[in-house]
Amino acid sequence: MTTPGTPQGAQKGRVVLVTGAARGIGRATAARFGRDGAQVAINHPPGEREHAQETARLVAAGGGTPFLVEADVADPAAVERMAVEIDQGLGPVDVLVNNAGICPFANFYDIDIDLWERVHQVNLRGAFLVAQAITRGMVAAGKGGRVISVSSISAHVGGAQQVHYCPTKAGVSSLMKCLAIVLGPAGITCNAVLPGAIATDINAEDLARPGKRQYFESRIPMGRIGRPEDVAGAIWLLSQPEADYINGAELLVDGGFFVNLQ
Repeated sequence: MTTPGTPQGAQKGRVVLVTGAARGIGRATAARFGRDGAQVAINHPPGEREHAQETARLVAAGGGTPFLVEADVADPAAVERMAVEIDQGLGPVDVLVNNAGICPFANFYDIDIDLWERVHQVNLRGAFLVAQAITRGMVAAGKGGRVISVSSISAHVGGAQQVHYCPTKAGVSSLMKCLAIVLGPAGITCNAVLPGAIATDINAEDLARPGKRQYFESRIPMGRIGRPEDVAGAIWLLSQPEADYINGAELLVDGGFFVNLQ
């Protein structure tokens, strides 16, 4: 990684991996790094190739170099293959953005063990597996790096339809705090970004419920639902040289939703 005071141009060509980059926050994040001229590894799960290709188009349009890589982040073997593929194709990763996640809304008594396990495997186990596989190369390269994981405001609050989801996001935040200790000595910072109400595919159905969007907008001091680009900007900020001393932190990106008790 560059150090404080390094010209912005020196960041051109950084290798950035964004998991779950076929849509939503992942797509916006990949596109943001593309505008820096980064080499962006666009991870997508099986069946999402077409959507990932649109992300690749946005990265290229911004001046970056897209590199598509398919892997289910919950699959240890697939993650290891992805790490090798990126290393051989682009070199060691400078910035890892752990974004892949699912949130199938469900009533508490309708959550069976298969659904519980799948959400935990993708959201928490996936973040662990990818961080473990990718940071080995970061440490070996000796340049430092960034691990930025997308947690959620749900790490700190509950949701009646998210009993299976909220614990995974608390786990992601905790994982970053642990890795901040483990990887800090290697110059690798580990932080979590916690989006609030952001309009993406993951919650489109929920936001379409009568009055739901209006309720959120009335509670958020900024007066609007967040956009994927809002979160992408926060992730990008944590990747900059000026953020070298931010480690083990949580950054809420919610328009003030969390602090509004009125």
